[in-house]
Amino acid sequence: MSPQEAGTLECLMALRSDQGIVLRGFPFGEADKVVVVLSPNSGKVRAVAKGVRKTKSRFGGRLEPFNHVDLILYEGRNLDTITQVELIESFPALRASLPAVTAASTMVEAADAVAQEGEPSHRLFLLLHRGLRALEAGAGGPDLVTSFLLKLADVVGVAPALVACASCGRGDGLGRFSFSGGGVVCDRCRVEGAVRLRSGVTERLAALARVDLAEVTGGRDELAAEAMGVARRFVEYHLDRHLVSLGMLER
Repeated sequence: MSPQEAGTLECLMALRSDQGIVLRGFPFGEADKVVVVLSPNSGKVRAVAKGVRKTKSRFGGRLEPFNHVDLILYEGRNLDTITQVELIESFPALRASLPAVTAASTMVEAADAVAQEGEPSHRLFLLLHRGLRALEAGAGGPDLVTSFLLKLADVVGVAPALVACASCGRGDGLGRFSFSGGGVVCDRCRVEGAVRLRSGVTERLAALARVDLAEVTGGRDELAAEAMGVARRFVEYHLDRHLVSLGMLER
């Protein structure tokens, strides 16, 4: 094998294909950008898009947040380089609605917080994809975000107890919620810091944890707002991270 052939083979071996949803991006150098993608196969992927910040970039618009893309990557020592991008879904209806964009930003931010590099993320990817598709189809409101956050907690293994006391397992008198204790608690097991819930909030949370995201409808009443607040505080407590986009959505 000639040196030229060996070099060509090495280059081909360094190329790989992947797909994912763009979570975010940030400037890198004068004209490049680092793009963060959630891949079902590779988890969180960070890759450089060279020249993407130039006005004549051939694929800059395809690497915007929320886009579902197909990628060809050249594997580097520290960061991969994106050599080709094909757009699979761009969710145009979602982008035309500010509330939907804010909800999508919350979903993306939460997924970004839990995704790990180099670890397959099939369930997390599918959850985020279903969330974006629900927004694209016109769903929205606090209930959709609450349902997404509860399902996210389940994906990472910290789903709250919602139908029985997190401490004793009883199913009656579930009037309080403990963020540190793992969910609803009965009056007999209430601990310091547990908050009292409005009547109906526990049932609302339990229903939203079960329902498919595509079937979540409406939900703009006081119960919906309180349920979203509980889900937010629970997820933030267990992620040890403040969700900026969700704060904007609540306002």
